Amino acid sequence: MRNTCGIIESNPEILGGKPVIKGTRIPVRFIFDLISQGFSIDEILEEYPSLKREIVEKVVKIALDTKDMNS
Repeated sequence: MRNTCGIIESNPEILGGKPVIKGTRIPVRFIFDLISQGFSIDEILEEYPSLKREIVEKVVKIALDTKDMNS
C-alpha cells in the first residue's frame, strides 16, 4: 500500500490499486474529473457528504500542481 500526502492511498485490494481518497473508495481521478467539468467544492461535498472540505481542497491543489508541472 502506498500513501501520498496522508490523504491519498493506493492499495491493490481497493479499486485495483487506483489512487483513492484515504478511507474511501472514491478515486482521486473522479474528483479531478468533477472539478474539470465545473463542479464546485461545495457541490462535490453536497454529493459526497462523507468527504471533508480540507481533503477535497488538498486533492484540488494536487491536481493543479500536477497540471502546472506537466505544462
